[in-house]
Amino acid sequence: MAQRRTDLAREAHGLWRERAGAGARLAGVRSHTGREQGFETHTVEVLDERGARELGKPPGRYVTLELDGLLRREEGAFSRAATALAALLRPMVPERGEALVVGLGNRAITPDLVGPLAVEHTLVTRHLVERLEGFGHLRPVAALAAGVLATTGVESAAMVQAVCARLRPACVIAVDALASRSVERLCRTVQLADTGIVPGSGVGNHRMALSRETLGVPVLAVGVPTVVEAATLALDLLGREDGAQLPGDGLFVTPREVDSRVADLARVIGYGVSLALNPELSVEELTMLLE
Repeated sequence: MAQRRTDLAREAHGLWRERAGAGARLAGVRSHTGREQGFETHTVEVLDERGARELGKPPGRYVTLELDGLLRREEGAFSRAATALAALLRPMVPERGEALVVGLGNRAITPDLVGPLAVEHTLVTRHLVERLEGFGHLRPVAALAAGVLATTGVESAAMVQAVCARLRPACVIAVDALASRSVERLCRTVQLADTGIVPGSGVGNHRMALSRETLGVPVLAVGVPTVVEAATLALDLLGREDGAQLPGDGLFVTPREVDSRVADLARVIGYGVSLALNPELSVEELTMLLE
């Protein structure tokens, strides 16, 4: 049976409201909107198991940051976007301790490239803090582009588990591509969550989860919707909840400009994560250290 697929808690909440009718409220779920650095934000908090069942999302906090201004190349949009992402992520990050940033995805597939590219724009400091003077004010940060099972022969989560066992970080920040219900949100929305992540879930290729249960430390997820399933588009156009196998089921659609959009968002995420972990740095100082 075809059904609407989305990794975004905001969209899952919207789908529930469509089914329940106007004005309906879901017990166990709380939501609100806001603004950060001029960008719109939407927060969905799944409070208990009832809310988790209805939305299909684990209990936790999900924040989406709408970056339309970045797509329009507004003046100062990159700096504001990175600062906004850092401000939203910072409360989820433990105050002290080493952080491990993990970029999930297949480098050979552009819509799946956001994780590995974000790692390239992340300030890695672990070696500097440990070995050189003058960097003691920075938080130790390590990074890993885990690859995918098809190219490495090793589950991403197993690789991250091994690194965590060696480094014993205070938290893991996992960056991955997601699937959206709406083409309007592709490559212009970032979702932050404190619930961990299941690599490949957006395209129905569920792998071992990266979570506190599997890694033993808090796992924060940063995701960008880069694809929408064709069957989801068809269901929306037909105005149906679900149906028999539809033409295009299993086919995924991505924007024509996916190369440039993924590159832009990966840079925003890398900078945003780095600023969240080292809030004393400015965007300008971070640029000097990275470039």
